[in-house]
Amino acid sequence: MGASITVEYVKKALPSGLIKWSSIGLIVGLALVIFSATMDMQRLAFSSLLGYMFVMSIAMGALFFIALDHITGSIWSTPFRRIAEILTNAIWLAPIMAAPILYNIFLEMGGHGMFDMYHWTHDAVVAADPFLSQKAPYLNESSFIFRTVLIWVLMIIFKFILVGNSYKQDKTFNHKTNKVNAAFSAIFMAVFAVSITLTAIDFMMSLEPHWFSTIFGIYYFAGTFACIVAMITLIAVNFNEKGLMIEGINKDHYYSLGGWMFAFTTFWMYIAFSQFMLIWYANIPEETFWYMPRMEGTWAYLSIALIFIKFLVPFGLSIQRPSKTNPKRLKLVAMWIIGAHIYDIWWVSYPTYSHLKETHSPFFGWQELGFVLFAISAVFFVFAIAAKNKNIVPIGDAKMERAINFHL
Repeated sequence: MGASITVEYVKKALPSGLIKWSSIGLIVGLALVIFSATMDMQRLAFSSLLGYMFVMSIAMGALFFIALDHITGSIWSTPFRRIAEILTNAIWLAPIMAAPILYNIFLEMGGHGMFDMYHWTHDAVVAADPFLSQKAPYLNESSFIFRTVLIWVLMIIFKFILVGNSYKQDKTFNHKTNKVNAAFSAIFMAVFAVSITLTAIDFMMSLEPHWFSTIFGIYYFAGTFACIVAMITLIAVNFNEKGLMIEGINKDHYYSLGGWMFAFTTFWMYIAFSQFMLIWYANIPEETFWYMPRMEGTWAYLSIALIFIKFLVPFGLSIQRPSKTNPKRLKLVAMWIIGAHIYDIWWVSYPTYSHLKETHSPFFGWQELGFVLFAISAVFFVFAIAAKNKNIVPIGDAKMERAINFHL
C-alpha cells in the first residue's frame, strides 16, 4: 500500500450542457435513424457502418491509450487516462450500432435476407466464385458473428480489469495496481492488434471480398488512434478550462496531446500512401480494382478531398509548436480529426453502396448524418452518465504528483 498523494483535487459537477446537448443530439439522431429504417434498410445498414466503426474506434482506441500509458509508465498522459477509461463505455454502444448489419446477416443465415451488403453471404454467389469459395471458411455468417461478439467480450473483459483496477486505486492508493495493470496491458496489446485488424477486415474490407491489403488493419488503427487522442484532447481541454481537471495541467501536457494528434495524422498519411503506391506500382488487377471506383466521376474529387481533410488541414494546423499548446487551436484540430475519421470510414465503405445502386455518384444525406449524429451523441451521453460519480483524474495513481509537475 502506498501513502495518499499530496496533490490537491476537488471533484466538481460536470457541465450541464454535456448531458443536455448530447441528449438532444441522441433524440434527433435516433428519430432520423428510425425514419430511415422505414424507407431504405439497405442504406440504413451502410449508415450504421459509419456509426459502428466510429464507436469501435472510441472504445478500442481508449483501451489502447490506457494500455499504452501503463506499459510505458508514461508520466504526461496519467492525468488524461481517466477520460480514456470513461470513454471505454462506448463498447456498450457497439451492438446497437451494428444491429442493422447483424440483423440482415441473421436473416441471410435463414435465407431471408432483405438486401445485399456483403455479397459473400449469398451461397449461390460463393458457390459460383472460386475465390470466394476459398475464403468461405473465414467469410461466412456464423464466423462473422462469432468474431464480432468475441471481440466485444474481450474488450469488455479488459475494460473491467484495467478500468476497474484504476477506479479501485482511487480509494486504496495501492501502487502495486500499476504493475498489475501493466501486466494485463501487455496481454491486451496482442489481443488488440488482432481485434482491430479483424474488425477492419470484417466490416469494411469484406464489402469488397476480392480485394486484399496487408496493411488495411494498420490503416484503420492509424485513424482510430488519432481519433481517440482527439476525443481525449477535446474533453480534457474543455474540462481544464472549466476547472474540472486537477491543478497543474500546463502547456507541456497540451503539447504532448497535440504532438500525438500530429504524429498519427502523419502516420495515417504514410500508411495510406504506402498502400496506394504499392498497389499503383504493381498494377495488379486484383488490387487496383478497389481504387478504380474511387478515381471515377465525383468520387475522384472526394478522394482528392480526403488528402486535404484527413492530412493536409490537420497537419498544417498543428505543425508549429505554438499550435500544439494553444487551447483553441487544439480543440479545433481535435474536432477536425474526429470529423475526418468519419469521412475516411465513409470514403472506404460507400463506393460499394454506389456500386450496388449502379451509379458512380456518392451518397451522403440525412440518413448518414442521422446515424453519425446518433453515434457521436451516444458516445458523449454515455460518457456523461459514466463520469457523473467518478473522479475525472486517477487520483490514486502513484505517478500523479510527477504528472502534474511534468515539463518537457
